[in-house]
Amino acid sequence: MFFSKQVSDVEEEGEDQVKEMEGRHDPGSRLKPIQVLDVERRYQKVRQHKPKNKIDWMDQGPGEKTRRRKGKKVKSNAKYVAIQEAKKAIDVVSELLGNTLSGHEPHQLFSELVELQMDEWKETARWVKFEEDVEEGANRWSKPHVSSLSLHSLMELRTYLNTGSSFLEVEANNLEDIVDLVIESLISNDYITFEMKDRLKAIILQKHRHQFEGIKKNRSDSGFLLNAVKSFSELNKISSGDFHYSSNHSIHEAEEATNTHFLKKIPKGAEAANILVGEVDFLTRPIPVFIRMAKAVKLGDLTEVALPTRFIFILLGPPLDASSKDSYKEVGRSIGTSFSDEVFHEVAYRARTKEHLVMGLDEFLDSVTVLPPGEWDRNTRIEPPSSVPSQESRKMSRALSIDVIGGTPTKFINEEVDEEEEKYNLRKNAGLVLSGKFCGGLVNDIKRKAPWFLSDFKDAFSAQSIAVIFFLYFATLAPTIAFGGILGQVTKNRMASIESLVSGLTSGVFYALFAGQPLTILGLTGPDLVFETLVFDFSEKQEWDYLSFRLWIGVWIAIILIVLVVTDASSFVCYITRFTEECFACLIAVIFIKKSLENVANIAISQPYTASPCYCKPADTPDNWNITLGVIFHKLNQTEIEESLQFYNSSSTGSKCWIEMDPSTTLDENIVYGFTTKGCNYEPNAFFLSVILFFGTYLIATFLKNFKDSKFFPVIVRSYISDFAVISAILIMVLVDASLGIKTPKLNVPSTFNPTWSGRDWLIPPFGRNPWWTALAAIIPALLGSILIFMDQQITAVIVNRKENKLRKGGGYHLDLLVLAFTIIVNSVLGIPWYVASTILSITHVKSLHRESETSAPGEKRIFLGIREQRVTAMFVFILVGCSAFMTPILGYIPMPVLYGVFLYMGINSLNGIQMFDRILIMFMPKKYQPDFSFIKKLPLKRVNLFSLIQVLCFMVLWLIQEFQAVSILFPIMLVIIIGVRKLLDYVFTQYEMKILDDVLPQTKRKERLDIEERHMSIIPPRDSKVELESADMIVDFQPAILNLQEINLNL
Repeated sequence: MFFSKQVSDVEEEGEDQVKEMEGRHDPGSRLKPIQVLDVERRYQKVRQHKPKNKIDWMDQGPGEKTRRRKGKKVKSNAKYVAIQEAKKAIDVVSELLGNTLSGHEPHQLFSELVELQMDEWKETARWVKFEEDVEEGANRWSKPHVSSLSLHSLMELRTYLNTGSSFLEVEANNLEDIVDLVIESLISNDYITFEMKDRLKAIILQKHRHQFEGIKKNRSDSGFLLNAVKSFSELNKISSGDFHYSSNHSIHEAEEATNTHFLKKIPKGAEAANILVGEVDFLTRPIPVFIRMAKAVKLGDLTEVALPTRFIFILLGPPLDASSKDSYKEVGRSIGTSFSDEVFHEVAYRARTKEHLVMGLDEFLDSVTVLPPGEWDRNTRIEPPSSVPSQESRKMSRALSIDVIGGTPTKFINEEVDEEEEKYNLRKNAGLVLSGKFCGGLVNDIKRKAPWFLSDFKDAFSAQSIAVIFFLYFATLAPTIAFGGILGQVTKNRMASIESLVSGLTSGVFYALFAGQPLTILGLTGPDLVFETLVFDFSEKQEWDYLSFRLWIGVWIAIILIVLVVTDASSFVCYITRFTEECFACLIAVIFIKKSLENVANIAISQPYTASPCYCKPADTPDNWNITLGVIFHKLNQTEIEESLQFYNSSSTGSKCWIEMDPSTTLDENIVYGFTTKGCNYEPNAFFLSVILFFGTYLIATFLKNFKDSKFFPVIVRSYISDFAVISAILIMVLVDASLGIKTPKLNVPSTFNPTWSGRDWLIPPFGRNPWWTALAAIIPALLGSILIFMDQQITAVIVNRKENKLRKGGGYHLDLLVLAFTIIVNSVLGIPWYVASTILSITHVKSLHRESETSAPGEKRIFLGIREQRVTAMFVFILVGCSAFMTPILGYIPMPVLYGVFLYMGINSLNGIQMFDRILIMFMPKKYQPDFSFIKKLPLKRVNLFSLIQVLCFMVLWLIQEFQAVSILFPIMLVIIIGVRKLLDYVFTQYEMKILDDVLPQTKRKERLDIEERHMSIIPPRDSKVELESADMIVDFQPAILNLQEINLNL
């Protein structure tokens, strides 16, 4: 059975008769029982009583009334009433959007439009986010597109909602009971005659044919109507009593639709809105009915997917002329589009009267955009946008209450957000606020991360994680070996490639297991290499044991870092804003791009494509030297290279060699050391193939990464192709190189697990030949090293922990620094390099772990949900790095140009999303081609360019410092200076400008704030504007759309 709750407002005064205030034109209002809700008195209290004397009252504002004499004309009374109605509409919609007491929590809606065609209802359109129409000629669904509606159909819909029947609390289990309720209401209100009852019921209960079923729909008694009804010609049998309904054929037992494929595209927990429109010859006027179920129920195959129905809209009317602008289908499309609107569909869930529905539609109409017919073809389908704008600004603007006292708005329902407090809370949640306690920040980090520790391993179970592990392995291995080779050169092999691999195993795995932010990837950095060079040169001059002196430097660095942890010094990281982050990130990205291009260009020197003489050229050319003396030479093996370090420790493009001189020559030396010339490595095609491998790797990786947005293959296939993009590019290029058989430079991985220098072991003695006081003197270089490591680590952590990444597990700046301090102690004892956060590898790691929505509505882009936060990928990457020495036979097939292509991909990919890079590009664009960025819309272009030029200047200073080795050690200090420069910009730019250009809040959140402020400014007139009650302009200032629509409705 069913139960309908009809809501009306009444007011009792003494013995006055109770009258219906709301919905008195509603055909359903005569149904019994009627439930009166006291909450409606706030919104619909309309006095309808006879004045007891000649004095009446008129509300003017809260707590104030204006007295007027009966029969005396009151000035601007009509305008006043219009203002009060506009104010009431705003208040009601605002209350509905924020009301959580109505018992109807909004769900995602799937809307389906069916038209009456002969003896069945045929599906013609549907909505999840965007509209899809059935293309009759091709008998298929159209591409999802933005709905284009006529203003006339929207006005008709408003009229139907305002004058038609509304049932907002229907309790029923099947469609037949719902139809009985509707027809009884229509009869009691003289919309139809009793003789039309059975015919109308038969039409509404006709079987439905959905598009996915095609013409194979089995027209058996599983439909809505018995087999006895074949066409309209047989409807006379119903009216004559020859046809009877049976409960055995109720809608509850109808066969449910089974479009399981499309169901996957609908969000979980969604409900259905069914729209039925059609022409019926026995009706004399349109009959609109709006139904909202008290509880969503499944109504058989009423919907093409197995979803419970919450809303039903029925519009039946007499046949229309072909030349008429009226169209029931267009009205159905209008309400279907309205249901897909976030604001209207929430109002529809929470509405208590049909007036609320009209107010919600008025708000929808207030936000629509009208396109002139002469400049746009309505048949042209508008493609869905790449990103759907948030509707929060519309919801917030409804919260603006206009309190009219003398025509002046005076208050807001919602108080303004205290942004300083919000920023403070953001810093507090990130652990960047001084706790005032010993180890307070560290304890908070541990409390924040401990509950997520187990999930950090469970969340890694995904094919995406496997792809990221192999991609980052190659991306980490190549620079590790490259830096190790340079480090071995500057330290005379005290630390080289094998030591770098072992450091990755110890530091990387330990950091991934226990750090506060395991998404950060550690690596060897340029400033670290410079620091090691300075320490080694100083030790050589003092004739100290470099590794023993370095051990104490590492101990002091760890102690300093621990002191910074226990004193909450990481809280000062909050001064590292987007200005500094982007300067640093752009610098590292440009370095990656520059180095990758340089390395490919150097192949033309190391393996020239032109022939030249091959001989051993001495490092120090002796007198009377000629080329013929070096034609016969010997290349040095690893042992001989170490023995020759006392003679020469320089680098060259050739291999180290030595020449045994003939005693008959005039040269004094018997053995001369040197390097082979480039002619010894002559490979005519190596450079050209290297260029192909380099750019091919980058282009294939980029193409496959963007393949998830293409139109080929199912979504899951595109996702796998995108996740394995870089690995696929590497494998393809390796196969190309192997098939051609050209000798290109290959990845050279150490094949043994022994220290590179034979004069050392894996454990470093504390002093060796150094005096005892070197342990105390080590604190001086440790101070510089601490600044370097602190800045490198924390700037990268700030970039990883950006709010744009939607990290739900939070970071741990203090915990990160503590774990890093322990790894530095371990690495110092083992005599292996110190690992710190690598910016580009960390950014690449984060971007590779993007999570997107599994289901997306047709036409809707997949929604970014956040990052797959876990510890497994980083841990396995460094386990593989440490075991690389045992995989030398396999890794030896990988060409270095392929890895250089990966570096190019990482460098260019990391520039995406950096606002500084976007602003630089804008400088070279004509205004009409500039993208629609929020900072361009809100600020003058000159101010934006000024900010960009200052940022570029800081970037260039950083570039020059790192480029010249003599001053490169000052790099971390320059970063501190840039933080100070950013604080000085507060005196150059206004607070509003800095909110847009360099803000703590994410850009998306800032854009929403600015949109809300803009809508508020458009609603509220300036404080100094004098608006009188009698002025006709006042009506336009408040709600032009709503008031104008009321006037239009009267004309209709």
